[in-house]
Amino acid sequence: MSRWMIAALCALLGGPAMADYHTDSLFNIKGLAIGQADDQQGLTGVTVLRFDGGATAGVDVRGAAPGTRETDLLKPENLVDKVHAIVLSGGSAFGLDSMSGVARYLEEQKIGFDTGVAYVPIVTGAVLFDLALGDPKRRPDADMGYRAAAGAKRQGLEEGSVGAGTGASVGKIAGMGRATKSGIGSYSLTLDNGLVVGAVVAVNAWGDVVSGNTVVAGTRSEDGKRFVSGTDLILAGANGEGFAGRNTTIGAIVTNAKLTKSQALKLAQMGHDGYARAIRPVHSMYDGDTLFAAGTGEIEVSNINAIGVIAAEVVEQAIHRAVQAATAAGGLPAASDLTP
Repeated sequence: MSRWMIAALCALLGGPAMADYHTDSLFNIKGLAIGQADDQQGLTGVTVLRFDGGATAGVDVRGAAPGTRETDLLKPENLVDKVHAIVLSGGSAFGLDSMSGVARYLEEQKIGFDTGVAYVPIVTGAVLFDLALGDPKRRPDADMGYRAAAGAKRQGLEEGSVGAGTGASVGKIAGMGRATKSGIGSYSLTLDNGLVVGAVVAVNAWGDVVSGNTVVAGTRSEDGKRFVSGTDLILAGANGEGFAGRNTTIGAIVTNAKLTKSQALKLAQMGHDGYARAIRPVHSMYDGDTLFAAGTGEIEVSNINAIGVIAAEVVEQAIHRAVQAATAAGGLPAASDLTP
């Protein structure tokens, strides 16, 4: 997105026509802390976004094979209007266990809804399939989720093959043997009026990560030395091995804007434009693509469309950063290992 476009969006949002690009400005959002834990032998991990004071959240699931927890309560018509953590986890369906560990930690800290007999934290999240790399028997569990939640901090978010991105990979249209190692990435933007919009995305797509029409991480040639277009292979009749849910890109848009649940849902929906711009193909039968959106309520906003446009931009950039920061593992090279 060009600077003049950002300036125009700033004007629509009522602030000065300037914007500041950072990856760490995500932590300008008060009340947000992020923790990660992983197993480098199992090649799997967990990333926890904590909102100790609660955040209004929504979710949009577009892949055909999702694995999620507590997403129904995010629907605008349902009662609960705050979440205390969004969890991104590896381990496929087994990784859902990590979210119980997050809930246990938050309860111990008396974070959640005070029911009079117990503090009940609302923990939602999604999982991706990373069992094909590392040891498939070593999966995110409640203890790993607990450690990630306990270690949450407000600075220095690590990107690449860590946390939920530890075992992530992209470009599996020609099979796992020609895939590329991926990871988790973040990107955020701060406007001069104090509004922050950021994203954290663990990229584990069946398709390729692209910039325009150029594959920057994804399906590799038969000799493994360069990238080829998985889309072209599909059009030529290829059908990559796999089963439903063996991939999945999961992430969260976070802002300090004051949102209703309906507005949070709209942000998640518009944020999927970032998935579509950066991943090709996306939202397939083999993916469970899920995107959350959460607002902490610090800043009043009047133009949700403008925030949605920015949300799509930061999601796209977070996806690019995820593959740029990834390192080789499990027999797969990272994009940085291949000569352009």
